Amino acid sequence: MSAFSASREIRATVEQVFAAFSDPQRLARWWGPAGFTNTFTTCEFKPGGGWSFTMHGPDRRDYRNEGVFEEIDPPNKLVIRHLSEPKFSLTITLTPCDAGTLISWLQEFDEPEVARRLEHILRPANEQNLDRLSLEAGRMQAS
Repeated sequence: MSAFSASREIRATVEQVFAAFSDPQRLARWWGPAGFTNTFTTCEFKPGGGWSFTMHGPDRRDYRNEGVFEEIDPPNKLVIRHLSEPKFSLTITLTPCDAGTLISWLQEFDEPEVARRLEHILRPANEQNLDRLSLEAGRMQAS
């Protein structure tokens, strides 16, 4: 297995969910698994734009990340290429549904062995990331 997928219905419009990605301040608030915070150095939300940030873990360790926004099709699709190890592409699609928005998350790793080794971390981390996105999108809904 070198790909992991997750999906979630979020009670917010596609535009509201997309805004949680496109605004760097909002993205920094929710990106990552539970207990993580972020410091963004660069966040050029445009096709080909760079994304450099440090995730600060609940273990008090820092995790540096480099990426690029490969594709942005507002408000329905976003493809992020993670350039630092482990290398992967993350495709996020937003589709209207009765509840609001169906978000689909597909994380495809370059190296199947790396994906297998990290699976026990990735599956719950991706769900936690979607939990945090749901809360952030809900803030926009309440505004």
